[in-house]
Amino acid sequence: MNRFQSILGQDQAIALLQQAIAQKRIAPAYLLVGPEGVGKSLAAKAFGETLLMGLGTKSDRQERFFAGNHPDLLKIEPTFQHQGKLLTASEADQAGLKRRAAPLIRVEQVREINRFLSRPPLEADRAVILIEEAQAMNEGAANALLKTLEEPGRATLILLAPSVDVLLPTIVSRCQRIPFYRLGEGDMTKILQRLGRQEILHHPELLAIAQGSPGLLFQAWEQMQSIPAELRQKLMQPPTSPLAAFDLAKMVDGNLDNSAQLWLVDYLQYHYWHGHHQRPWLEILEKARKYLAAYVQPRLVWETTFLALYRLENSGDRR
Repeated sequence: MNRFQSILGQDQAIALLQQAIAQKRIAPAYLLVGPEGVGKSLAAKAFGETLLMGLGTKSDRQERFFAGNHPDLLKIEPTFQHQGKLLTASEADQAGLKRRAAPLIRVEQVREINRFLSRPPLEADRAVILIEEAQAMNEGAANALLKTLEEPGRATLILLAPSVDVLLPTIVSRCQRIPFYRLGEGDMTKILQRLGRQEILHHPELLAIAQGSPGLLFQAWEQMQSIPAELRQKLMQPPTSPLAAFDLAKMVDGNLDNSAQLWLVDYLQYHYWHGHHQRPWLEILEKARKYLAAYVQPRLVWETTFLALYRLENSGDRR
């Protein structure tokens, strides 16, 4: 059973992981590094599942692995701190938590790793710790993890990050690096055909935004579908008056959450660039991205942005 067969366009990374399994030379820690949505998470799950369950066929233990409740698997992801509890992004959404900062991997979570490793594996030959978005570790967590990486015992840690530059060099040096890359057009098409999603091929703007990342492409498709048709139509042209700019800002703020609004900046940048081919359009929207990412009041951000686009459209100065 080849658990890596669904991952396209990452031959080098898959070969390195399969070679380690075949030679039974498993490193204490691996760093899967590359852009978001190109297969790192899928490869990490396939690798971790093989380490815990061997090369056999599908079993109830495999189902437990994907459910996240295998006794020798620990998953760590960035969290928000709320009323003394740590909540993942999905848990925060379910709780309706208003977020004013990005989630972090905290020192308490690294201590959880150490507690997890203090006992021997229960079913497998080794424990597996999967750390998603390792770049979100705060300073305390990163320093605490260094000691764990030095002496993990009967365990393998798998870290995922977009690049080595966002991690401490001392952490990078303790991991075997597995590089992942953006996919070419052929592999992107194969993935869409395999999943029966060929309709996305008719949206070149989404393919351009995704830049070779299947994960980002599917996110872009879902984000576009979540924008009401009336709003999407109005966004295709700059506002025709200051009042229209205020109305459009109200519609965006009322219909889209923060993550959807950040994605909308990418979409509008692509659209306006192809319509005008002038840098000021992009610069105005880039400012909007900066303020939205800093959790400035969204409606105010969009009012300022749409007013600037209206003035640029009517100024004649579009260098």
